[in-house]
Amino acid sequence: MARSDRVTASLQTIAQVPEESTRPLNPMQAVVPRPGQHRKPMTALKTQKDKASKRKKVLLTVLTVVVLLGILATAGYFIKQLIDSKYFFCKSSVKFIPIDKACDGKDDCAGGEDEVTCVASFTVNTSYPVRLMTGSQVLQVYNRGKGWRSVCSDSWNNQHTETACKQLGYTNKPRSTNVRVDTLMSSLKTFTVIRPGTSNTPIHQATIDTNACRSGSVVSLSCSDCGQVRFDGRIVGGSDASIEDWPWQVSLQQGGNHVCGGSLVSPRWVVTAAHCFTGDKKELSRWRVVSGRTYMGSLGGSYVDRILLNGDYNPARNDYDIALMRLSSPIAVGESRKPVCLPPKAFGLPASASMAVTGWGYLEEGGKVSPSLQEAYIPLIDQAQCSSPTMYGSAITRRMICAGLLEGGVDACQGDSGGPLVYLTSTKWHLVGVVSWGVGCAREGRPGVYCNVEEMLNWIQTVIEKNP
Repeated sequence: MARSDRVTASLQTIAQVPEESTRPLNPMQAVVPRPGQHRKPMTALKTQKDKASKRKKVLLTVLTVVVLLGILATAGYFIKQLIDSKYFFCKSSVKFIPIDKACDGKDDCAGGEDEVTCVASFTVNTSYPVRLMTGSQVLQVYNRGKGWRSVCSDSWNNQHTETACKQLGYTNKPRSTNVRVDTLMSSLKTFTVIRPGTSNTPIHQATIDTNACRSGSVVSLSCSDCGQVRFDGRIVGGSDASIEDWPWQVSLQQGGNHVCGGSLVSPRWVVTAAHCFTGDKKELSRWRVVSGRTYMGSLGGSYVDRILLNGDYNPARNDYDIALMRLSSPIAVGESRKPVCLPPKAFGLPASASMAVTGWGYLEEGGKVSPSLQEAYIPLIDQAQCSSPTMYGSAITRRMICAGLLEGGVDACQGDSGGPLVYLTSTKWHLVGVVSWGVGCAREGRPGVYCNVEEMLNWIQTVIEKNP
């Protein structure tokens, strides 16, 4: 009986449990699978070697491009040089004509364009009204009908110095000094004096004649630092030189080739020889003036906008063999580029004076152009001796001087034409000659012949004044 009671109690207990108690207390919702983003695969870290390799590739690419551009630029330059040496380009009619048809006196381009930028002649029939005399650089002015007069230092001031030097050409820090009248040669003892209030008037128009200088002295001018160099051929028998020692020396070139030498006499003007412009060398755009170089090169040359030959130039006799070239823009004066001084009138070179000749011409007769500037020192040869029948005879004129060794061995030669023959006084070099002609090179009894610059002063100064 007792066992039946426990079973009944147990059934009663079960019957009392609610139905929901069989459910989970925290039912989980079913998870429905959804597509997700794929994870990016992991990449290996770049090594320093990989980075260096990439930089190297970029550098090589850039270098290759630069080299190709350089090759193209160089090729373009030489192609242009070749075309310029053979043809003249007519801009107005857009066509090329052979270079020998330019400057031949006939209009081959529309409007005569090929006959405009050409070498011209310039003849001077009047006296340039201002000059310096003797080694003392005494200032003189010219009065038509009365001749030359030395300028008294009475009432002279710094502005007069500026004005007078400007008339004479290249001017840089001009200064004046006084020369006592009693030290002058008799030909300089006719005088003129500055009128009051004429500081800016051209000197030859600012003076009036006088019997004597009240101050007892006349004006001497030093107009620039021309001809000053540091003092620390083709020249046959010469030696290597540095452009800093001869900074006025320039190379006249066509198509990148050296043709003649020349001398800076101002930042914009070059003195050279008239015979350098014969044949097909008359068209201005073909010329370049290379300055400031010891070693021969063609880059960086100055353009030329005017070439004037002396109107009396005689090719058959080499007489009046001088020309002036005007640069399109002035050169920057410095240690390797500086004008040489023009000599005063009545310079008075002493007998057998030692002079220097420089250039890149042939190192021997029948040789080739020197790659580096050459210098040589040669003595002046007396005019009477040079014009003797045993030397050059009547071929020598008053517009020529001779210099060289009678025994030969040192001389200027082909390629030196137009270059400078200079003489040193005190601390300044003066241009006394322009390489002109000779028989052979450095032959015995056949010295070099040079255009006499002193005889050409009137022409040089007039050209520079008339073509500012």
